[in-house]
Amino acid sequence: AMDQGKDLTFVKYKNGKLVVDYVPAVFGVRAGAVVAGFLRPDEIDLNLIKMKRESCTLAALLKENGISRANDTLVFESDCTYCTEIVKVDTKNFGLPQTRQRTYMFVWQPDDDNVHDDLGYYWKEIVQFLQSPVRHSLESFILQDDHDIIRVFREALRGPPGRQTSRGNTQEPDFWTSPSANLPHNKNVRANLGLEDKARSLTQWQAYGKKQVPPHYWLEYLKCLDQRRTDLLEILHASALRDAESHDSNFASFYWNISQNASKEKHRSATPGIAGCITPGGDFVIPSHGRALLGCEKLMIQGIPYFRLALGNETEVQLGDLAGNAMSLTVVCATMLAAIGCKQLRRETLESKHQDVKRILQKKAPLNDFEKFSSWHELAAKENARSDSLDLPSGAPAATLFRDLASLASEAVKSSVWCTCETSGSNSLSDQFLQCKVCRVSCCRNCISTTVGYNLTSHDTIVVDISNEEHNLSSFQSKLRQLVPPTLTFGKEGMGKIAEMNDDTYRVSGLSNFVFSLHRIKRDRRKWLIIYYARDNNGIGEAVAEFCITVGELQCEEIQSVDGSRIEMGMKGELTSYFPARTKPLVYGPLDACAVVVVLEGSDIIHWKARNADTVVSSLHLEGEGTTDSPRVEVGLTDTAAKSLVDASKKKFNAKHYQAAKKRGEGRRWLYPERWKQWPEKIHLNATSAGSAYDSTLSGTYERARCRQTINQSALWIKSGTAKKPSTLYLIVKPNVHRTGPDYAVVSRSSSHKDTSSIVAVLPVDWQPSDALDPESHNVDGVCLKNWVSVDDMECLIPSTKLKVQSPQDSPGVFLEVSGLSQSDVSMLCRNDNRTENVVKLNVAGGQKAQQTIRVFNSMCVSSILQCAARSELKYNISPDAPWTGISPSNPSVQFGCCKATVPVRPVENWYFDKEREIWDRRAAPGAARKYYLALEAAPQPFELWLDKDKRTLSIKCLPEVVAHRAAGQLIEGRGGTIKDEVSVTFRLSDLAQQSDPVISRFKVSNCDSHEAMFVELRGPQKLYERQQKVVSKMLAIEDSKTEFNEIEMSEQEMPGSCGLSLIAKASRDRKLSGGVIADAIGSGKTVISIAMILKGLEKARKSREFPNQSGASLVVVPYGIINQWEDEIEKFSSGLTVVKIFDFNSLKKVSVKQIIEADVVIAPINILEFDGYLERVVKLAKLGVDVSDLQLPPYTGQKEIIEALGVWIPATSTDPYGGGNNHLNQKRRTQSAYYTHTYLKGVDALRKRDFSSSDKGVPLEYFEWERVFVDEIHESLCTTKAEIVASNLKVFKEKNRRVGRELLGLTEKDIRRRPLIFRQAIYGLTGTPLLDSTSRVIELANLMGGTYIVGMSSHWRRLERESCRDIFLHNYLEPKQSREVRKSIHSKCQEYVTVACCRNKAGEEMNGIELVSHHRIIKMTEEEGKLYLKSQGGIAAEKQSFSIKPEDFDVTAGHDISKFLRQNASLECRGNELVRIVQEILARKGDERTKIIVFADGRIGAGIAARRHMEASGLGCTYLDVDDSVETKNKKIAWYQHGDATEEDKKRPRVLVLHFEHAAGLNLQTECHDMILFSPLYIGEGGSTSDAVSDASTEQQAIGRVFRPGQPSPQVNLFRIEVRGPEDEECLDGWLIRRNTDKETIAMTINGDE
Repeated sequence: AMDQGKDLTFVKYKNGKLVVDYVPAVFGVRAGAVVAGFLRPDEIDLNLIKMKRESCTLAALLKENGISRANDTLVFESDCTYCTEIVKVDTKNFGLPQTRQRTYMFVWQPDDDNVHDDLGYYWKEIVQFLQSPVRHSLESFILQDDHDIIRVFREALRGPPGRQTSRGNTQEPDFWTSPSANLPHNKNVRANLGLEDKARSLTQWQAYGKKQVPPHYWLEYLKCLDQRRTDLLEILHASALRDAESHDSNFASFYWNISQNASKEKHRSATPGIAGCITPGGDFVIPSHGRALLGCEKLMIQGIPYFRLALGNETEVQLGDLAGNAMSLTVVCATMLAAIGCKQLRRETLESKHQDVKRILQKKAPLNDFEKFSSWHELAAKENARSDSLDLPSGAPAATLFRDLASLASEAVKSSVWCTCETSGSNSLSDQFLQCKVCRVSCCRNCISTTVGYNLTSHDTIVVDISNEEHNLSSFQSKLRQLVPPTLTFGKEGMGKIAEMNDDTYRVSGLSNFVFSLHRIKRDRRKWLIIYYARDNNGIGEAVAEFCITVGELQCEEIQSVDGSRIEMGMKGELTSYFPARTKPLVYGPLDACAVVVVLEGSDIIHWKARNADTVVSSLHLEGEGTTDSPRVEVGLTDTAAKSLVDASKKKFNAKHYQAAKKRGEGRRWLYPERWKQWPEKIHLNATSAGSAYDSTLSGTYERARCRQTINQSALWIKSGTAKKPSTLYLIVKPNVHRTGPDYAVVSRSSSHKDTSSIVAVLPVDWQPSDALDPESHNVDGVCLKNWVSVDDMECLIPSTKLKVQSPQDSPGVFLEVSGLSQSDVSMLCRNDNRTENVVKLNVAGGQKAQQTIRVFNSMCVSSILQCAARSELKYNISPDAPWTGISPSNPSVQFGCCKATVPVRPVENWYFDKEREIWDRRAAPGAARKYYLALEAAPQPFELWLDKDKRTLSIKCLPEVVAHRAAGQLIEGRGGTIKDEVSVTFRLSDLAQQSDPVISRFKVSNCDSHEAMFVELRGPQKLYERQQKVVSKMLAIEDSKTEFNEIEMSEQEMPGSCGLSLIAKASRDRKLSGGVIADAIGSGKTVISIAMILKGLEKARKSREFPNQSGASLVVVPYGIINQWEDEIEKFSSGLTVVKIFDFNSLKKVSVKQIIEADVVIAPINILEFDGYLERVVKLAKLGVDVSDLQLPPYTGQKEIIEALGVWIPATSTDPYGGGNNHLNQKRRTQSAYYTHTYLKGVDALRKRDFSSSDKGVPLEYFEWERVFVDEIHESLCTTKAEIVASNLKVFKEKNRRVGRELLGLTEKDIRRRPLIFRQAIYGLTGTPLLDSTSRVIELANLMGGTYIVGMSSHWRRLERESCRDIFLHNYLEPKQSREVRKSIHSKCQEYVTVACCRNKAGEEMNGIELVSHHRIIKMTEEEGKLYLKSQGGIAAEKQSFSIKPEDFDVTAGHDISKFLRQNASLECRGNELVRIVQEILARKGDERTKIIVFADGRIGAGIAARRHMEASGLGCTYLDVDDSVETKNKKIAWYQHGDATEEDKKRPRVLVLHFEHAAGLNLQTECHDMILFSPLYIGEGGSTSDAVSDASTEQQAIGRVFRPGQPSPQVNLFRIEVRGPEDEECLDGWLIRRNTDKETIAMTINGDE
């Protein structure tokens, strides 16, 4: 970007030579290169270059010498000669469905330095010869909706990340009335398209996140889209219908990048089925699927085999980024292959007589078995001849199978998909579903919402109740597994009869030679599908045919159209040959079934029918009656759209093509019909000319249904049946899904266009429903009537097989044994194995050969194995509720988790000083990494496949001990002591398909109502409320070791192949909790509860005092501003307690060891490590010999907590998909943090080995052992580090540093005896806003409070704050992806911990009579302030600067600087003036002349300074905590506003205390203050997706709770918020932030109360 518009420059040296002086990044030449001359295409000798001036640009040089930039070559002096050749390629010409045009350069060193060497010509010829135009659309490259990757993605969008993003969208005001810089793009495009300004037929989006969408869209994804992106969907949807050849995006294939502006994104690509260039930050939507394109799918569209890559736990955005930045693999391989073979091609060409390059290449081209034949008939003859020599296994007729499947139809319907929320394999939480009686669309009650829900307003719905037992997916799937055979074949006679029809149009000859193997069983809407494939290459190659069995509803029919009628249910099998797409002449697009078998439920009749040639009818009469709006009108298109098409057809470059199209009868592909705005309400169809066979079937009146968006183009006319003719027919418009031609109307027995075998008649492609309203178009010629004929000779067979699967109970280690393999099967399994041993272990662990072996295994064995599992014949119970089986180590001397062969020990990285870079870094011993890699490679696997060639048996061994070691290893790693002796392990085998989804609701912290009250005597009249006594009881139970918690860790390994079975081990350890969290509501008395606990254990604590370091004190670590407040509370509620206050290192130097040991309470700031001299003291006393200047924590620790979907699951912006979450300096920061932690903990260990006398002073806190530890405002240590990032970037005074607080608490140290603060009883956290909105924060809290281990902690993101590049790689590579079983356990264990270790009680009667009254003060900027406001939007292009801009519009990677904007917003004069007015109004109230007022401002952006400046300028003054104030001074200043005015000096002080939000935690200001002002709403982040609404709202709630809390004497607490708007009353940043920070759901997330 810096070199944009700059050119290559040259200078002339004294010797006359031209030398390159400046090189922009886009040029491939080095500075200092000497120009030798230039060559023209047909010249041999160099031409000299002249330059008159001393310097010039490349453009001037070319012009002066008459050099062609396009054709001539500039030559530079060099010691050796290189030649180049370029070729332009397009990805779609290399088999991939996207347009990605690139130019590749081939560089080579010619023989004899011949600059005219022609090797590049041969390279280019090979590249062009290797072109293979794409034959499959993009939809062939994407995952099925029920794939586990899709399921995980949707789970994340429904969980905390998605909820966090969607909350932001629900707070977004109306985009359409905002001054957003993006809005003109949308409005201008709408105007140009001829689309009404507010037409929103697709999503009906509104302000604050409201949407009503078509029932096939993923609601969880739509919730994450803001209004701009949602409106872009509307525009693109309307654009698809605007085309003269219109298509409905709900049913046709489109691929839209909605991260682009509306003016940049086209609704369709030039080539149907082809996507545009896949960009890294693109948020691609597939509207027909109602979902986004995932990162792994982007990789596959690039031709990169995702499932063969050794990837780790990369996020979807990371995968998409990788796909966008990687060139298409097929193109890369083609150019590399050409480079390897071009010399050989040249040699063979020159040696040949004809010297024809193309003939040489054609001769070398490999052909598959089908490409060797010039026509289908030639191949068919070969296949028919082959059938006589085939030895196919004999088989029994499949009639019984078909009847059994038909009998399950009703069960199939009830257990099928009833809502889009179920399409990925999960079940709806609701047992009630709404279903349209007409089009049969359905969705669950939970997905009907007034905020974001499915739009069924146009449908005639009924309520369907389905119980959980009836809707059981796994139960019905198991029934099907037991019934369906692994393979099927088809009889030769029946297949021959079909081949005789219409000269074998469907190319079925020879299909009887193939065995159809079971591919998958799939749940669909109102039915189940059982899919069999016939494959070439011995059953493991590409598919040549499909047999798809439907069980359930056989076609989509209207409910109860006639009394006594019923929906047709049963079994239907459809046979489709793929030979038309694989043999010449090639057929493109969807292939229809050539034969169908139907068995109705309750019937024994099996009816086979095959498609014969269509009958073309000379004319049908279709006459319309009444009018309704056409789809174009319904989406909001106007006459401008129609006129623009007419104008386009008249343009010079279009006129010729338009006239030619008219001559071909394709004029409607250019222009709308005359009556394009109207469609008939009724269509009277007269089919008398069709002949008696069709007259009674087709003729009748078809009435348009009201259903919208669930039928293609909402085109559905129904001819209802009668008592005499009960058959119902539907006139629909069948979509051309891949858009290779227009949609066309059909008459069908089904209302779904997917039921192709139900189609009765096909109308010409140029007929449109509006023609029925035009008398001149009533007669329609060229109607095709579908002919199906019975095929009595057709037979489906179940081949007999010797293959047998057993699960031997008496063979230890052997899980499954597959016997009866043929010699061919054995050869296929061993084809990549050259070993001569009789019994061999197959390679299934990795690499291409392993993948080939697995593919053979899948084809041969998987169906039989799954059938065995469905019959419950496995030695292990694989049901979801199966009991866990205990296991012991085979070697008693090696406990679980300690086997170095199974879990190799990672090489230790030692610290060293890099003199060159002058930094401390880590490295392992030479060769250690190689040894570790080999150890990993040699480590045993949980599953092994052993083949006995002689016996022709395959044994699958299951080794639970392997996963047991892995699970236990994670649980005991780094925790020291005897934990390994306390671990037990259980395991079970699990069916991945049956695993239920984890609960993703937010965590609940319960109250203590069920606990007994514990009396504790306080000072004087003070006493605990009953709820407080119960908290004391619960917490002291922890100290008394009465609270148990079962720690677990899990390891899972999937069985090779597609069986979907996995082995899960669970390592467990029962322990007594040693910590808890008091999360009572703000003002509910957490401090007094803590004091009561100290008093209750005072006698025991004092008896524990012992030199040299066992203190009897409870250590209280607090935000530094409330040290004095804690002392006051202790004095208020107790007597006789010895309190030692430590404000900073200077105050510590005055305290002796004896004083600390004999104290009852020691109060210290949590960020004491930050104070000058403290860390130096630790290092000095530990005698580490380390330069303390090297111990610097970076501003940001190099890792950010994942808190929302944008930037992780969904690209944030097109330019920055990570939303500012990626930074090239992260690793440097991690290294700094790691060295700090390493040195600090090393110092703590050494410190504790020192001896000190009782009189020694200034001994660090880490030296002592405490009775217990209290951490006030514990949530501060859990918060994401984004606040720290901003604090650093804004270069302002940091009031609190969470990082050093985490260091003091030893967050990353698993062994609690090595943590800086050790205790005898317990450690407690105090907070009013626990912020437990994600599993990662609960896991971290549990670890912090006494080292409690929750499953998943070993892979917690916090460990990445300090890891090396090596360990981050290993973390991603070795950590397996978590299955639903593991994720469910993580969530349930988190909730269990929150239940047993945390409590939250609301203030009771103490808050009665106290009301919080909010005052919203809205003011406008001046015109001059407005200009400064816009100008401060640093880095944002001028045309995008606006009053409505939000933080998410700032992209730090694009150079945007939000800090200037935030500072300007905080320092607006009008804001400060309003603050003064509010203070004056308060002080003018009668009785409040001497009241004290609290102002909270964001110190990070200078808001506190701005507030102070205005207060002082007004003469009212204020108290402000200065940067240079000591901790003790700050405590004194705060105390002035906690107590009444006792002296004249007190009365003279200002009435206003200005605090930063950072001071909010823990202060008690209620006794003297009942008015508070939030100077500006809080936002912490860098823009993009870096903010955390929950954390910001939590901080504001903490601030409010300083005054609005128990003990408030005033009946009313006034809260003033200042909102600044634009000069014309435009909503600005304040309005958006206030709405976000006051959102009820967000506030609920901050407290996790069970309320």
